[in-house]
Amino acid sequence: MKIIIVGGVAGGMSAATRLRRLMEDAEIIVLEKGPFVSFANCGLPYYVSGEIADRDALLVQTPESLNARFNLDVRPFHEVTAISSENKTVTIKNEEGSFEESYDKLILSPGAKPLIPEMSGLAEATNVYSLRNVPDLDQIMTALEDKPAKATVIGAGFIGLEMAENLKSRGLEVTVIERAPHVLPPLDEEMAAFVQNELVRNDIRVITGESAQSFSDQGKKITLTNDEEVASDLTILSVGVRPENTLAQQAGLATGLGGGIVVDETYQTSAPDIYAVGDAIVVKQQVSGEDALISLASPANRQGRQVADVIAGLARTNRGSIGTAIVRVFDLAAASTGLSERVVKQLGLNYQVVHVSGKDHAGYYPGASDVTLKLVFEPKTGKIYGAQGVGAKGVDKRIDILATAIKGGLTIFDLPELEFTYAPPFGSAKDPINMLGYAAINLAEGISDSIQWYQLKEEQKNGSQLLDVRNPGELANGCFPGAINLPLNQLRERISELDSTKNYVVSCHSGLRSYVAERLLKQKGFNVKNLDGAFALYKTVRPEELIYE
Repeated sequence: MKIIIVGGVAGGMSAATRLRRLMEDAEIIVLEKGPFVSFANCGLPYYVSGEIADRDALLVQTPESLNARFNLDVRPFHEVTAISSENKTVTIKNEEGSFEESYDKLILSPGAKPLIPEMSGLAEATNVYSLRNVPDLDQIMTALEDKPAKATVIGAGFIGLEMAENLKSRGLEVTVIERAPHVLPPLDEEMAAFVQNELVRNDIRVITGESAQSFSDQGKKITLTNDEEVASDLTILSVGVRPENTLAQQAGLATGLGGGIVVDETYQTSAPDIYAVGDAIVVKQQVSGEDALISLASPANRQGRQVADVIAGLARTNRGSIGTAIVRVFDLAAASTGLSERVVKQLGLNYQVVHVSGKDHAGYYPGASDVTLKLVFEPKTGKIYGAQGVGAKGVDKRIDILATAIKGGLTIFDLPELEFTYAPPFGSAKDPINMLGYAAINLAEGISDSIQWYQLKEEQKNGSQLLDVRNPGELANGCFPGAINLPLNQLRERISELDSTKNYVVSCHSGLRSYVAERLLKQKGFNVKNLDGAFALYKTVRPEELIYE
């Protein structure tokens, strides 16, 4: 059997090497239009700052090493320009000209290409770059040799924030521009606020709710939609990616959402014997069942392996993806999995939200740091829709656990039952994941009622009284307008100071003490709701609305 794979990196090379392990006698040809067929594209931003010092470390495999170990015919600088599904041939262009190659099976792994918006002056700009591959990286490194002072990153997604951090670490003055209302749009606003605060703390200028409108002076001036001008010596465009579907469309293959290649559960396209994997294909968002484009390395690697299994005759099914991702922004990590609250709301699903703050390991052991987790779930069935986390350490561990729970069909009722390794340097006897489960169950079973940070003003407008149960010394960190303060430890003795005919919203620092207060007051006949995430979360997302004495 002769198998041609168009494109390498995650999907293509995973397919090629798995095919060889299953089909020793097959002829396997990998065609890559660029110079590198196997490189660590997720590591590219870290070479900019020198955190990854050796450029060769980014080159995972070479054509020679792949041939020696797997007997693969890997051909860089070979661009496939056309596909004939009827004749089962591809047209290939290289330095010597154009020729045809036949196939029995064809795997498309073209990846995604940067989204380059149409903007006045962009074509004339000489200092604007995107980052998707090693040649892109080389161009940026060459530009940095001229020692630019000011850098602008347009787009505050995962890659954009990594570039912002690494350019800042290199000594540049960095501005980040994001047209969405907040940075890191895959996260919900209050969780992204932690990230934005970390950027500002590290002297990065953040502009949200605006986008670049035009370039002038060969790219040295960027005009925003509010007519503000931003000076930039070096600009990184990171406004997203779209499927590289040129070949597929020319071949008449069906495309769907965002131009992604449509495949069935065995990765076969609309043409026989042509398969597709990776960033170029439409997948099912496993939680919602909706079509999605998920450009991540882990799903692409899995898809490459699975399509090889299918071609080799093994039964494999593309179950879809849930979009689990993480980014480091200076001393903070932010991660997400599944659906955000914003998406769940757009889909019209019944849901509730809970936030929990804990420590990455036992609080009494030195070096413990805060972890804030958010869970979005269906309260009747306990189905977990998605989760988000921020913190200095331990975020990856918790979001990975929740991603596994989603994939495994676990519910909020299973989270308290999960057992983790515990010793003071590594975790807590009641891990934040366990606490997330307890808090979610309390909501699902009606033991607790909560409101979200964005509902507080409306509750107050409707007559609810905000009760702050923090200690007086904590109020120096800020106070809610209109709140009354009654420390939790005095609540039983001073409960007569409260009006049982009023509705109350209770808050503390993180939500734990306010939950205790909620339970106490409810059992005394009061109508009470807990402010989820409490003062700490509200201050993170809306500090300007608080009072500071």
